[in-house]
Amino acid sequence: MTNATDVGATTGPSRPSPTDKGLRGGSVGLFAAVTLGLSSVAPAYSIAVTLGFVTLVAGHLAPAALLLGFVPILLTAFAFRELNREMPDCGTTFVWVTRAFGPLAGWLTGGWIVQCATLIAMTALAQVGATYLLDLTGLHVLAGDSTAVAATAVLLLAAVTAIAHRGLQLAASVQYVMLALQLAALLGFGIAAFARPGATGPSGPSLGWLDPFAFTGPGQLTEAVMLCLFIYWGWDALLTANEETRDGERVAGQAAVISTLVLLGTYLFTAFAAIGFAGTGDSGTGLGNADNAGDILAALAPPVLGPALSKVMQLAVCVSAVSALLTCLVGSSRGTLSMAAHGALPRAFARIHPRHRTPGFGTVFLGTAAAGLLVLLTLVSGRFLGDAILCIGLLIACYYGTTALACVWYFRSRLRTSPRDLVLRGVLPLAGGLMMLAAFARSAYDMYDPGYGATSFHGVGGVFLLGAGSLAAGALALAVARTRFRPFFRNGRTAVAEPAVATTTTTIED
Repeated sequence: MTNATDVGATTGPSRPSPTDKGLRGGSVGLFAAVTLGLSSVAPAYSIAVTLGFVTLVAGHLAPAALLLGFVPILLTAFAFRELNREMPDCGTTFVWVTRAFGPLAGWLTGGWIVQCATLIAMTALAQVGATYLLDLTGLHVLAGDSTAVAATAVLLLAAVTAIAHRGLQLAASVQYVMLALQLAALLGFGIAAFARPGATGPSGPSLGWLDPFAFTGPGQLTEAVMLCLFIYWGWDALLTANEETRDGERVAGQAAVISTLVLLGTYLFTAFAAIGFAGTGDSGTGLGNADNAGDILAALAPPVLGPALSKVMQLAVCVSAVSALLTCLVGSSRGTLSMAAHGALPRAFARIHPRHRTPGFGTVFLGTAAAGLLVLLTLVSGRFLGDAILCIGLLIACYYGTTALACVWYFRSRLRTSPRDLVLRGVLPLAGGLMMLAAFARSAYDMYDPGYGATSFHGVGGVFLLGAGSLAAGALALAVARTRFRPFFRNGRTAVAEPAVATTTTTIED
């Protein structure tokens, strides 16, 4: 049984004002917003599974690659901040791209691609969290069984769906504990690694590891930076809570920039510590050893921290994956809420739980969809799931780049107003957007190679087929959506100025 509640708004504003979709406003502050942003990135998990591969490509210049990979992320973060100040809507990219480029680009780039990337990421995070959990509890045999891992991952998805369904305050409280464990584990690992004699000899870490001009060629530089883009992705999830954040127009944007800077510091500290201790050799614990690339912290934690404390690092990576899983679900459900409120998705996604003030239907739907995708990919092939994870980079570069360019285009008439507007709304977002789209083109080119990833089909890389397939499926879904949601596509850029449908509040108590 539902009770419809109309959302009042004035019609036709040139600048969309915040609209009430039924969420619990003012429930999140700056600290909680930063925590949500950091948790979505999963810093312990991301550095564990990425640093080894970056080192295989860049050697001791891995910190330089991390720094260079951060540049387009930071430039894009400025675009997100400025757009959020102008249009604080939990739909974020969907709303912004629609206002700048129209409903076709908004629905496909800001809606479909973002949701695809998030769902694929959720399957990966659930699988990683399940594997680590089984291993930590001593069930090593089950940790190597794909069926057992998938079943445990589905249970984890059910647990985080229940938490996300009950509200952002509970989710943020849980995230405080999980993020604190991650950062403490990485800090402890770094301090211990710096304190022990390392493979780099008495000279220790060098600032030369940050030299961007020391790469042997553009190919090495591009590949290393592309790998680094993944470990920064996800911070923008905090902006989906802008309608629940106190002074959301200002605070959410501040949190976006702060979270990216904290990530950079954490990653550089950990990279310097790991390379300083283990070196970049291709044997033993060296970061150039391909056998260690899949989880560099698992290889280094025992010699750095000892057997007992290395379990804490293992727990931190497990918690990191689960923490990001929770934040992905929180952000994704609010994205579909906004799309439904603006008439771009079925009205069911606009339903708000009366007590928890959360998008109840959307949260459960997306949790179930992620579980279904996980089971499907597991049944097809475990290697296929790995390639699905790799294709996320293509989707990230696409929607980040489009959003940055949307900032420039939306504010184009105001860029001459002040030097600040020219730089923060024009020059920096434009540079970030072009970098992201260049990364998209380079990714597509590399992924076409059948040797890229674990699968291929008729001489074409499986990762490319999955990425391109996601975009092609989005084009088909867009064609169907245009026939189903005609008012949204007919009204163009003004369709997201205010909610096009009434939000509904479910009266079913749980």
